Amino acid sequence: MTFSYAPFSLWPIAIFALVAACYVTDKQSARSAAKYGFAFGFGWFALGISWVHVSIAQFGGLPLPVSLLLMGLLCAYLAIYPALAFAFATRFSQSAWQRIALLIVGFAITEFLRGKLLTGFPWLSFGYAFTDSPLNLFAPLIGEFGLTLLTVFIASSIYYSIKEKHASFSLYTFGALLCLYLTSNFTVSTTHSDKRISTLLVQGNIQQSLRWEPEQFWPTMSKYRDMTRVEWHDTDLVVWPEAAIPEIEDLAAPFLEGLDKAAAFNNTAVITGIPDYQFDTKAVYNTLIVLGKKYSDSSDGHYNYLHSNRYQKHQLLPIGEFVPFEDILRPLAPLFNLAMSSFSRGERVQNNLIANGLHILPAICYEIVFSDLVRDNFTEQSDILFTVSNDAWFGDSHGPHQHMQIARMRALELQRPLVRVTNNGITGVYDPISQTEQTIPQFEATVLKTDLQLIKGLSPFSKYGHLPIWILVGLLSICVFLPRLKTSIANKFERNFF
Repeated sequence: MTFSYAPFSLWPIAIFALVAACYVTDKQSARSAAKYGFAFGFGWFALGISWVHVSIAQFGGLPLPVSLLLMGLLCAYLAIYPALAFAFATRFSQSAWQRIALLIVGFAITEFLRGKLLTGFPWLSFGYAFTDSPLNLFAPLIGEFGLTLLTVFIASSIYYSIKEKHASFSLYTFGALLCLYLTSNFTVSTTHSDKRISTLLVQGNIQQSLRWEPEQFWPTMSKYRDMTRVEWHDTDLVVWPEAAIPEIEDLAAPFLEGLDKAAAFNNTAVITGIPDYQFDTKAVYNTLIVLGKKYSDSSDGHYNYLHSNRYQKHQLLPIGEFVPFEDILRPLAPLFNLAMSSFSRGERVQNNLIANGLHILPAICYEIVFSDLVRDNFTEQSDILFTVSNDAWFGDSHGPHQHMQIARMRALELQRPLVRVTNNGITGVYDPISQTEQTIPQFEATVLKTDLQLIKGLSPFSKYGHLPIWILVGLLSICVFLPRLKTSIANKFERNFF
């Protein structure tokens, strides 16, 4: 499974792995299916999210056995979800078709719960493996969640075609893909517009160990400013990464005012990440703000603290940005007492950022994984999907590559060009129509200046989200359980009256 995701992107492996999982879980009892489903899930996550251990081992301050134990517990928790899906399908199915239907229903329920419970961790869903596959054609129609269930359908159909030696399973799969293809052709009508903009992405490559040292605040801010000002000319939009300005916003006002005026003078806008500690309420937000030219018909250049053209992160990362049961956990280890780990939660739905007349749909770091959250903030006016991050926590692992792959899936779903800027990579842009990507090397302090063509039209996913998928899941559940319910009622009636 790990090799089906970025940076390897050998997407057929995901299907073969699921075929194998269908085989080993096709047992007589739900208990046995759960056991093998758990084993499949544990391997899936233990290798797939092994990058989490990089941050725990390097910055957590825990002994190696303890950090490995924490990783094991996390992977065991995540493995419960596929175990339940396989057990559910085995327990309630009486035929191959019923098991295929209930695998789809089971994974729909468990993947939904995995993305919601305990703040959610929907990383490495099956659908992300197909970001660079022919199946990505269906992302604007059914989203990554739909692709996940489509993968389950394809894999289970292949398994039963082999087991039952019957071609009907594969023929129905082919029919489903054909229907999706025709529906996609008729409903996905997004195209490139005539408008192109020049963007400048700035990657500072600040060492994680130095980011929150007070003596490094001014050198970091100066570095981003100096890397930017040599590229002001003919740039419509300049973007800096998450917390590129490490000083809290109220205390960084002189720097921000100067940057605001310089950007406005050069007829451009700057979007940057910055922490905002509000002294009156004691709330602290992981924030994006816009400086310089906000609207296309004015020069602006009048920065004011707490101006409305800002975004405050909603989906916070456990441990990294907030600590549950902090009175108990914080004294235990440095892992639970990291710098900037007491953020407040912003509103779930916020206005798009306005920069140089562009409507920017923002997502900060971990938020890009939550498809519903990003879509809830999408509007018909949204021009660009913009996400910032700091993946320095994860070193030279496959974590940042998976993160970029997830961001590109969001761009495919919403059919909007992606601009992603990070502290040390992967920084780049992606066009979901041409499916072309431009990135700059990781672990280098450099910039990417490129033109971006905007897109007009709305994808079906941007309008309806996951509603069609849940309707299908509901219909499958009815088809499986309604006959069983009728039979049960009839049997009870016969026993009582005859």
